[in-house]
Amino acid sequence: MARASEQMRYRVDGMDCASCASKIDTAIRRLKGVEDVSVSVTRGTMTVKHDGSAELAPAIEKRVTGLGYKLALVPSTAPAPAAAALKEEACGCGHDHRAHDKHDHSDHDHSGHDHADHDHDHSGHDHAGHDHKGHDHSSHNHAPRGDAAPAASAVAGVAAQPASAALHGHDHGPTTGRWWQSSKGKLTIAAGLALAVAYGIGKLVPGYETWIFTVAMLVGLVPIARRAIAAARVGTPFSIEMLMTIAAIGAVIIGATEEAAAVVFLFLIGELLEGVAAGKARASIQSLAALVPKTALLERDGKVTEVPAEGLAVGSIIMVRPGDRIPADGIVVTGESAVDEAPVTGESVPVRKEPGASVFAGTVNSDAVLRIRVTAAAADNTIARVVRLVEEAQESKAPTERFIDRFSKYYTPGVVIFGALVAVIPPLLMGGAWDEWIYKGLAILLIGCPCALVISTPAAIAASLSSGARRGLLMKGGAVLENLGAMTAVAFDKTGTLTEGKPKVTDVDSFGLPANEVLRLAAGLETGSSHPLAKAILARAEADGIVVPEASGARALGGKGVSGIIDGIEIFLASPKAAAERVPLSAEQSARITALNDEGKTVSVLLAGGQLAGALAMRDEPRPDAVAGLKALAVRGIKTVMLTGDNSRTATAIGRQLGIEVRSELLPEDKQRIVGELKAQGFAVAKVGDGINDAPALAAADVGIAMGGGTDVALETADAAVLHGRVGDIAGMIELSKRTMANIKQNLVIAIGLKAVFLVTTVLGITGLWPAILADTGATVLVTLNALRLLGAAKQVTA
Repeated sequence: MARASEQMRYRVDGMDCASCASKIDTAIRRLKGVEDVSVSVTRGTMTVKHDGSAELAPAIEKRVTGLGYKLALVPSTAPAPAAAALKEEACGCGHDHRAHDKHDHSDHDHSGHDHADHDHDHSGHDHAGHDHKGHDHSSHNHAPRGDAAPAASAVAGVAAQPASAALHGHDHGPTTGRWWQSSKGKLTIAAGLALAVAYGIGKLVPGYETWIFTVAMLVGLVPIARRAIAAARVGTPFSIEMLMTIAAIGAVIIGATEEAAAVVFLFLIGELLEGVAAGKARASIQSLAALVPKTALLERDGKVTEVPAEGLAVGSIIMVRPGDRIPADGIVVTGESAVDEAPVTGESVPVRKEPGASVFAGTVNSDAVLRIRVTAAAADNTIARVVRLVEEAQESKAPTERFIDRFSKYYTPGVVIFGALVAVIPPLLMGGAWDEWIYKGLAILLIGCPCALVISTPAAIAASLSSGARRGLLMKGGAVLENLGAMTAVAFDKTGTLTEGKPKVTDVDSFGLPANEVLRLAAGLETGSSHPLAKAILARAEADGIVVPEASGARALGGKGVSGIIDGIEIFLASPKAAAERVPLSAEQSARITALNDEGKTVSVLLAGGQLAGALAMRDEPRPDAVAGLKALAVRGIKTVMLTGDNSRTATAIGRQLGIEVRSELLPEDKQRIVGELKAQGFAVAKVGDGINDAPALAAADVGIAMGGGTDVALETADAAVLHGRVGDIAGMIELSKRTMANIKQNLVIAIGLKAVFLVTTVLGITGLWPAILADTGATVLVTLNALRLLGAAKQVTA
């Protein structure tokens, strides 16, 4: 009977580039019993799927260490709870959020109906203990949106991983310690000291210079040659170590021992610098892990105990003091405080958190004690998922990177053949001196090392994905990052994407009482309701500093509105039609209501003591940065269009305010069809949305982008996500892509240009081994440092 497949996960130290990963992958795949291998440069890990053979683990360790890397087995642990389950538990109720999302939240706007038939139905809600069944504003058909936190939602689509990938005790951090403490650092120092000693002794004993420099060279070359032989035996004969070994030995044979020793030392410096630079790029995203505190204050049996944060169970209650970082994702149970979310979402202004609000691990509690119910284990909190998403994205190669990988497979053997021809043909056919042309052939081997070329693209992409994630711009792979810069059209959803997704009171009109009094009485009636329109009225009252009165005898009038007694006066809040049945509206008042309706606003009329008191208009307003965000796209020559299921009147009003082309009253398949039409017209289309009905269009677009507060389905379907939901971040994401592609082109010019120049000068006899190794090492370091400039790019484009 066949054995069941098993999996082992290792930490690999000293792996700095795609060439390293390729060598390890090739070597392990050749072992008997290995079914699949996944090597991640970004995480510094290797995962091996195998048939369970007991002798396989020692064989894997022997092969990887033989290639010059350190290997450590990572213990496996149980997987963390799934994100969906965490959400449901966090809710503290049996409410199915995914089912809830089946309503058309994203586009079915409360203002999208005929206000002449507007039934302000308040039946079914508990207004401060009163039985008002309904409050469904049934003519609005506006299902309430969930208050999913942007950061948590933006990564909810990322599958849970084993806890070994969690922030505490995670296995994918950069190699620890100073550079001189690493094996590469120690070898480089030893080779440098040997070279310095050789120069000193060589001056004192000139006759033995050849032997002295040969010994100095061997200090650095022996480890390199061992790695080269190991790589050749397991399937990688044309490694950079092999080219270096051939060149150094050849130089000794022709008597250039001093240069051979110097070249080996310079090669080791180049490898060390490459490792340091690669570690910096890797650490930029993983530094997010340091934001999460190691301990938490757990409330249990009436006592507060300090415990490891990684051990917090879902449902635990923790206490977070002012100034402390929050150790886990959760829901505020008690307390009110401003929370600095900049480390996670890039939001510059602290966000006020009240009971029921979501908070994220790594954010900072500012000014009051919060009690928080944990909703995600350490392996599945916001930062852990962001880190995982970026690391997985960095392993997804861009088209340019895949092309260079394929090219390098032919390039390196081609360089070896060309170097051999340069060394042999002139002496054989043209009477050239063997020493001179062998020297040139060896120099060509060093010039041809493919390191700078191979690292040119992944270094830039890794830096961009990391820096984007730190600013809330998440992209699922190098291909997405590369494609974004080519977008020529962006199609936006309306509700929750261009707008905030919840209504606000925009106008309070006086028909008999002062505007403040109209708002005060309306808020008194709506106290206790959780309906979006009621919440909008209460929020406006709070913002205006109005003391909300208590209503007595409040009751719903089916399909009409809600009434109650405030200050001994009967108050009735209803649709214009229901209000007109009791008190006639003047022509001026009717015109005003019609004008508000034409602006896409929902109007409720207030009667006090049987007399017209005033009216309140509400609308889902555009995000504060929507106009600027759309303008930033227009400046770049990118076409924008709004695709919405909302009625044409509301959509047109919002579109006019934002200055965007509008396509309204669309079903999900209509949105998908329009995206297809734009592509057929020659546009490269990005679709931005947050609702379940956006999923088909997100999948049909060249690049699908989910807004931060979106549903899980939209986030799973999308190629990218804007963590904190700013419209302006779409332009920032596109600009980051363009900067990345420009950086890659610069890297390719550096890598190929330097090699081409030194190739010509070497053949002409102008330069030799030293400049040759500098051409390779220098190009590799320059390319990596150039890519690291992108670590600050997202801050510039989103500022």
